[in-house]
Amino acid sequence: MAVPPVGSGHLTHCRAFGTCVERTRRHPSRRYRYCKKRRIEDKKKLWTLVGVSLFLLIAPLALGQSAGQIPAHPRELKFPKLDYTPPRRAEYRQVLGNGVAGYFVEDHVLPLVNMSVTIRTGGYLDPQGKEGVAAAVGSQLRSGGTSRWKAEEFDEEADFLAANLSSYIGGTSGQASVNFLAKDVDKALELFFEMLRRPAFQQNRLDLYKSQHLQQMERRNDRTDSIEGREWNRLMRGDKHFTSVYSTKASIESLTREDMIAFHKKYYHPGNFIFAVSGDFKTAEMKTKLEHAMAGWTVLKEPVPPVPKPNHTPVPGVYMVHKPDVNQSRVSLGHLGIMRDNPDAFAIDMMNDLLGGSGFTSRIMSRVRSDEGLAYDAGSSFVPGVYYEGTFRVGFQSKNPTCARAAGIVLDEIRKIRTVKVTEEELETVKNNAIEIFPRFFSSAAAIAGTFADDEFTGRDPKYWETYRDRIRAVTVDDILRVAQKYIQPDRLVILAVGNVDEMLKGEPDRPEYSFTKMAKDGKITRIPLPDPLTMTYR
Repeated sequence: MAVPPVGSGHLTHCRAFGTCVERTRRHPSRRYRYCKKRRIEDKKKLWTLVGVSLFLLIAPLALGQSAGQIPAHPRELKFPKLDYTPPRRAEYRQVLGNGVAGYFVEDHVLPLVNMSVTIRTGGYLDPQGKEGVAAAVGSQLRSGGTSRWKAEEFDEEADFLAANLSSYIGGTSGQASVNFLAKDVDKALELFFEMLRRPAFQQNRLDLYKSQHLQQMERRNDRTDSIEGREWNRLMRGDKHFTSVYSTKASIESLTREDMIAFHKKYYHPGNFIFAVSGDFKTAEMKTKLEHAMAGWTVLKEPVPPVPKPNHTPVPGVYMVHKPDVNQSRVSLGHLGIMRDNPDAFAIDMMNDLLGGSGFTSRIMSRVRSDEGLAYDAGSSFVPGVYYEGTFRVGFQSKNPTCARAAGIVLDEIRKIRTVKVTEEELETVKNNAIEIFPRFFSSAAAIAGTFADDEFTGRDPKYWETYRDRIRAVTVDDILRVAQKYIQPDRLVILAVGNVDEMLKGEPDRPEYSFTKMAKDGKITRIPLPDPLTMTYR
């Protein structure tokens, strides 16, 4: 690419390489050379000054203030009221000729198309003894080739289009997606539906997947965050629930192409699909293309088994997993929570934001990190469940000796929010934040399509988003106290600590009031051994 001519010693920008170049008479055969570091720094300073000047000029206008009315302090800034109307789900929902639903959101700014399909399947459907087959199908659907293209050929076809195809299966759903240039729509859809409809599960790719998976399994006890998540699920859901059942060396080694083909045939058909399509296309044309791509693909009527609920009641207490080779431990405190359709869900959400869900403005973060310096991050979540109860959970990571003190502070903040009303100012802060970030749920065409497709998949009320902000505004300080007392129950708390148990139990000699033993009922602490990573049997 030709570089625009400039005088000797002047700077210009080479668009081909994204760097500054300088013309010089001293090397006529090489008309340009890279800028010296000093010149680059000079240019950075120049652009910084330009940026600051523009900000000072434009900011007052953006805030509705003239240059002579610049506030003396940021607290005096006044912003216009956010006026935002969320999109309506029905406006984007389309039903294809075969009865499959999809959400189509046109966006012609860039010549790109994003398409995803959510599939009613999941790891909870793994047959006994074949744990891991769902995840393997999700992976190898993309990596294992198709009946038309070998795996390597399929990769080349996708690379040639600069199309990104992916696939996975999680605990309660599967998803496949493709992103491509609008001009390549026909070829991209050909690849995408060949992958969805006719996967080959090529043996050499399956062997590689199994080998890599076994290597990953061997490292199951290496990281405290992995251990914490695994044991938290066991404590909340029990050993038998699918969230606590893991693949083993035996189950992975037993997987065959026939197992994967059978799983795919049972769950991968249009009757289990919901599409989300966004980008540069015409809805009517895209519908026709999808109908053509699925022509002749049988829509099975057999319903997918429902996601099972756990048959387990968590036992309150203090549980510890010993991992002596770490100088910081992870601690979780909590209990079972609520379902998504709970009428108090919005009040609970605001209460959790005040307690520990809103970052640096939350009470737990302020006390544990800002005031005491005991953790880099600390917070809480109160995530409603879709298929079964979610959990209330507080978590942090701290030095081994200070974990008990940090946990004690968390318990103190839990007690306070259950006994003392929050201030109107505190509540207004979290309510305003929730209302102001609301448009992010629909920040792009892809976000709109994906949000609505997910809502239909999980059965959320179509009017949920239309009343979202009104239900947040309706929350009062009395509601906060009421839901804190009702839904946070200290006598049900499960406390899980993963790390150097000996050092955690020693604690801080000069602060004996903070002790895990004192937190435990009757001073009894339950130690959880690390399981064999390949068999998942506990020693």
